Amino acid sequence: MIKIYAPASIGNVGVGFDILGAAIEPINGDLLGDCVTIQLSENFELLNKGIFSNQLPVNNKQNIVWKCWYKFCRVINKNIPVSIVLEKNLPIGSGLGSSACSIVATLVAINEIFDNPLNKKELLSLMGEIEGEISGSIHYDNVAPSYLGGIQLILEDDDVISQQIPHFKTWFWIVAWPGIKLSTAEARKILPKKYTQDICIKNSRCLASFIHASYSQQSDLAAKCMKEFIAEPYRSKLLPDFLKNKEQIKKLGAISCGISGSGPTIFAISENIENAQKISLWLTKNYLQNKTGFVHICYIDTKGVRKIG
Repeated sequence: MIKIYAPASIGNVGVGFDILGAAIEPINGDLLGDCVTIQLSENFELLNKGIFSNQLPVNNKQNIVWKCWYKFCRVINKNIPVSIVLEKNLPIGSGLGSSACSIVATLVAINEIFDNPLNKKELLSLMGEIEGEISGSIHYDNVAPSYLGGIQLILEDDDVISQQIPHFKTWFWIVAWPGIKLSTAEARKILPKKYTQDICIKNSRCLASFIHASYSQQSDLAAKCMKEFIAEPYRSKLLPDFLKNKEQIKKLGAISCGISGSGPTIFAISENIENAQKISLWLTKNYLQNKTGFVHICYIDTKGVRKIG
């Protein structure tokens, strides 16, 4: 029996639409992500449990875990039945890489119990393919950090899909999910098909500056460059009072604030724990819509997917 954990992630990291992704872990030691337990079996079996298991489809063949097993078996040209328990600890449509967590944990677990027939690049490629079937297009900004850890720069080169870039160890990442769902596919539909030259130049300048600041460890410059011109101006309309909340969060000491993935989760960055706690408390009181919503103060998770238990 093997148990695998895959962490939540912040897609885009503000400045890097479909190009950057960051794995996160709560500073209090909680597991913010999905767990998959697997063992060989006479027939394929799937049991869903966890806080958000009620959001999963009743028909197992519509479950992403089944799709992972089915596609993996097609790739290796073998049909090996397994028994899987999915512990769904992330809400679907949260903007925290919920589907990516399930995909990464499941594929790593299956690969391991089948004696690792796929290498890292082949696994990551399959993860991106399955993620694309859910969101409408192949993208790696959630699966890559959840799988490999850290902040990942998505290259999608023939030889290298992604590479890790340096992060700031002094940064606290506060994530707040309001307790409502937002479809990734729907959040993509709201984006324009074309952008002006001016927007493309500004976005490229900020992304390049952020990468440079990360490597040269210029925290102030990196935070200043976390401006988003591609998705935030449009997706902010789908989030409750996003612009007003962003302004307030910065008044409380956040050096940056943005939408996590396609939302509705938002993230803020603070360089000290006191401000992080103030922001966390304010978000708990003002951003959460119901009792299922949550706020976590996090570090960057440098480990990525891993065996636990």
